[in-house]
Amino acid sequence: MKLTSYDIILRPVITEKSSRHMIYNKYTFEVHPSANKVEIKKAIEEIFDVKVEKVHTVNVKPKPKRLGRFLGRSRRWKKAIVTLAPGERIEFFEGVRTT
Repeated sequence: MKLTSYDIILRPVITEKSSRHMIYNKYTFEVHPSANKVEIKKAIEEIFDVKVEKVHTVNVKPKPKRLGRFLGRSRRWKKAIVTLAPGERIEFFEGVRTT
């Protein structure tokens, strides 16, 4: 099955840490678990029309969760931290405070 760019990039990750990374031109996304770095780079460049320098991926492991007597786990997901070329920006994140 061939994944499109919009199937590969699932959503942006907006946390305090990812907001601090934006100062250094790094953006964080949740990506499809089977996507590799080359596919992620092509998808970001196609969707946002920017030049990507590096892609780091992290498989986020599930954490144990408990609701009363019921035990469970949070979901497993894949995160990509994308470094853009100098001078490039993703306008989608411009409303997010980075201070």
